Amino acid sequence: MNTEKYEKILRDRQNEILTRLKKIDNDLSRTRDQDSEEQAIEAENDEVLEEFGQVGEKELKAIDAALDRIAKGTFGICAKCGEPIAEKRLDAVPYAPLCQECASGA
Repeated sequence: MNTEKYEKILRDRQNEILTRLKKIDNDLSRTRDQDSEEQAIEAENDEVLEEFGQVGEKELKAIDAALDRIAKGTFGICAKCGEPIAEKRLDAVPYAPLCQECASGA
């Protein structure tokens, strides 16, 4: 398996998420509008941004774990059953720790 291909994909995605999280942090730390109606809208927007941030943080952890598996030589091996993870699955979800069968609970 060509782990270099997946490492590049993972690192590119990692950089993309880090950039997005930085933008989210900047947006959340901006000065608030004095208009109460605008404040209500900004509060709702902040909730959405915080959710995006949480999703990004979760994906970053999965990417970090996948990069760790690459470093250890266990990338592409199911963490549950020990069988190879199909490249088709890794192409779709490059940080997948489980094969399709184990991920679906079969």
